[in-house]
Amino acid sequence: MMLELEDNLTHLTLSPAFGGSIVNWTVRSSGQPLLRHTDQQALASGLPGKLGCFPLAPWSNRVAEGGFVNPAGWLALEPNSPLDPLPIHGSAWQQAWQVVRQSTDEAVLQLDSTIPFAYRAEQRFQLRDGRLSITLRVTHLAEKAAWHGLGLHPYLPRRPGTQLQAKASQVWMSDATKLPTELATVPIEWDFQRLKLLPETLVDNGFCQWDGHCLIQQPDLGYTLECQATGSDYYLLYCPPGLDFFCFEPVSHPVNAHHLPGRPGLKLLEQGQSAELGFSLQYSPL
Repeated sequence: MMLELEDNLTHLTLSPAFGGSIVNWTVRSSGQPLLRHTDQQALASGLPGKLGCFPLAPWSNRVAEGGFVNPAGWLALEPNSPLDPLPIHGSAWQQAWQVVRQSTDEAVLQLDSTIPFAYRAEQRFQLRDGRLSITLRVTHLAEKAAWHGLGLHPYLPRRPGTQLQAKASQVWMSDATKLPTELATVPIEWDFQRLKLLPETLVDNGFCQWDGHCLIQQPDLGYTLECQATGSDYYLLYCPPGLDFFCFEPVSHPVNAHHLPGRPGLKLLEQGQSAELGFSLQYSPL
């Protein structure tokens, strides 16, 4: 079952069954995709990673060493994606969500998960005058405390003229396993203090000390997205060379934070405690 939301400018399609994911977000007047377009073939794959955006909980990206330590002891994790040897993106994206409530321009989805421990995740989607607002909230349900992290994984169209602005002061350099190795000053070709074209070479890195603001300009497609995140001091940028999409992911913690000194950005939640991340994308025609 698909959920359809719309406001005066845009139309949103959600798939609760496929990880509570966004299928498409489009301009009503023209059908112009604002996220990477999902066709029938992508939908038939049953893979959230082929859709427009999916939620990341109770962690974002990869975890090394086969698991991590919670206060109650070692939590073993199995690899959960055929495309990656490491456990990736938590468990919320691989389960069916329930529709809690829905109106013309708003929907709330909920997931009660027991994997890898008991938690409840909630996503609230709202459309208002071309602004898509997403709030992702997680509540810890298990008796023993556990580390939590959150994120969203939108796929965005990429054309030759696509430009990005997102200020960050440092970036995690990574190795062949895509795990972070050291914090470095952002190299010039990855410095998006000002609006600039995306790099032609691969970027798959986490950026730190982000102010939560991001501008995506699409002159070839005739629009801009002005984005604002809360509960997210980091973003992951994924630019695969030669493909027609890129990913800009607001996240609460860097990759493999469970094994970094001080566990940056992760929250230790006791039973009943919650954490939240918000992301809004404002569509404006150029």
